[in-house]
Amino acid sequence: MLKNIPKLISPQLLKVLCEMGHGDTIVLADGNFPSESIGKAAIVIRADGHGIPELLDAILQLFPLDTYVDQPVALMKVVPGDTVQTPIWEDYGQLLKLHDLRGDAAIRTVERFDFYEEAKKAYAIVATGESALYANILLQKGVI
Repeated sequence: MLKNIPKLISPQLLKVLCEMGHGDTIVLADGNFPSESIGKAAIVIRADGHGIPELLDAILQLFPLDTYVDQPVALMKVVPGDTVQTPIWEDYGQLLKLHDLRGDAAIRTVERFDFYEEAKKAYAIVATGESALYANILLQKGVI
């Protein structure tokens, strides 16, 4: 056992977070995200019983966001014409304020299919049980 590792961080996820280098990305994917097909070149980690906000909080306790880019966090834009609300983004902003001085300023939004292309280049994708729509979030690792 290790001390001070959040219980939501599985051994596989901890290993992946350690393996990632500066500039590598990880996607925390909601339950609707095509994790396996998008993640063919990535490590796909199952975290079906968890929501993204609590997992994001646990990861950000260990994971430095990239300070060499203005916006190391990406969210999938709502498709034009879609009336879905995204209150989960406010949760993400609050968590980022706790873990990164930039807070909301660290977040950019990316068109849906561009997000998929970025996700295909990710080091890892964490497939969660998050039920909120447009809850996918991509994090770019920084240095300590």
